[in-house]
Amino acid sequence: VQLQASGGGLVQAGGSLRLSCAASGFDVSSVAIGWFRQGPGKEREGVSCIGTTDSTIYYKDFVKGRFTISRDKARNTVYLQMNDLKPEDAAVYYCATGACTYNIRQILFGSWGQGTQLTVSS
Repeated sequence: VQLQASGGGLVQAGGSLRLSCAASGFDVSSVAIGWFRQGPGKEREGVSCIGTTDSTIYYKDFVKGRFTISRDKARNTVYLQMNDLKPEDAAVYYCATGACTYNIRQILFGSWGQGTQLTVSS
């Protein structure tokens, strides 16, 4: 079981970026996937998750209306589309498998992939 996050980079405030979480060794449609982030000097926090069915999707309030999580079964990949980016969104973003609940709790997730860095310039 392996996850690889990618797609980070430098973007201006108000811009958009799409992160990818590619899975290997398992079918991404059979598990819940969560996106988390850790900003400089901050603890890692949940951002969004998608359950084993696409009808189960949650977002933290600070990204609602700006971020969209989706799953591409053909590519065995989960995406995080990020729009209207703000400087406070800058962080290392991680994806992981686990249980997708409304509060996106880290303790319910494991098999963490390597993160991808997002930098937002103001």
